Amino acid sequence: MPSVIAGYTGAIGRALEAAGVASAEVFAEAGIEPPGRNDPLERLTTEQVTRLFQLCVERTGNPYFGLSVARYIHASNIHALGYALMASRTLWEFCLRLERYFAIVSQGAVLRLERNAEHVVLHFERRAAVCGETEDAFLAFMLRFMRLLLGAPLIPTRVCLMRACPGPGPEPYYEAFGTMTEFACAQNLIELDATIIDQPLAGSCPDLAQFNDRIASECLAKLNRSDIVARVRAEIVERLSSGNCTRAIVARELGLSQSALQARLAERGTGFHELLDETRCELALGYLQQVELSITEIAFLLGFTDASNFTRAFKRWKGKAPSAYRR
Repeated sequence: MPSVIAGYTGAIGRALEAAGVASAEVFAEAGIEPPGRNDPLERLTTEQVTRLFQLCVERTGNPYFGLSVARYIHASNIHALGYALMASRTLWEFCLRLERYFAIVSQGAVLRLERNAEHVVLHFERRAAVCGETEDAFLAFMLRFMRLLLGAPLIPTRVCLMRACPGPGPEPYYEAFGTMTEFACAQNLIELDATIIDQPLAGSCPDLAQFNDRIASECLAKLNRSDIVARVRAEIVERLSSGNCTRAIVARELGLSQSALQARLAERGTGFHELLDETRCELALGYLQQVELSITEIAFLLGFTDASNFTRAFKRWKGKAPSAYRR
């Protein structure tokens, strides 16, 4: 059953209280425990969330309740992913990170990025029946989060929602997104101007981002026990610095033979060495932002036997030596 992270129900409770409604009564009627500890593995089904939002709209009389909830969502409500997003170097890195770990937030949709010279488009493709209030809350929160990190106005060039426009009209959506919203669309999407997506963010902290990426990767692997790519990636991240990150060892840790591991990865259009290469590259980009780490130290953290092997690999990834890329 597709699920969403339970931690963000705390924001729903705060929005109810701000509207003068006793949140405990609404949660009880929905058959949901009041917000407790913030554990990403504590989940609610999409049906439970839909029922909860229906009751919230009824009790508050506010058809825009999802937009109200967005004001009360905090980075901590999506656990390590929230802190990793907060420490991103650019909005593009923010989007890539969100795309990779989106299942921690919700399994009811998939985020797919599209980029060209003019725009970056975030497509949110439904994989289950999701209520409009859920989508309102997350998309409005995400945009608020990006604006906070950018420290400047961020107006989407386009916002499309699958839901119908509430009866009173679209004005609250204009206030939330800063642009006119299209309703009853084929999919949910936000389109941004590509000129701002690579601007450095003041709160960038690569070591904090990587630390929380590791936690998010582990959470994703636990959450998606059937997702072989997530599980292999988590094992790679765990074992790289030890120098014991081979296909044989990872297969053994996952309880598979090497041939079975390769076969399952092939079904997903990838292989062990492709995932190892991709993960090393992503980690290297983060390590190079940490000026206290030498190139040799980074090489060993990535499981290379010496700096020259790392340099050759990095030139293949980015077309230049890691020291030149760092400068």
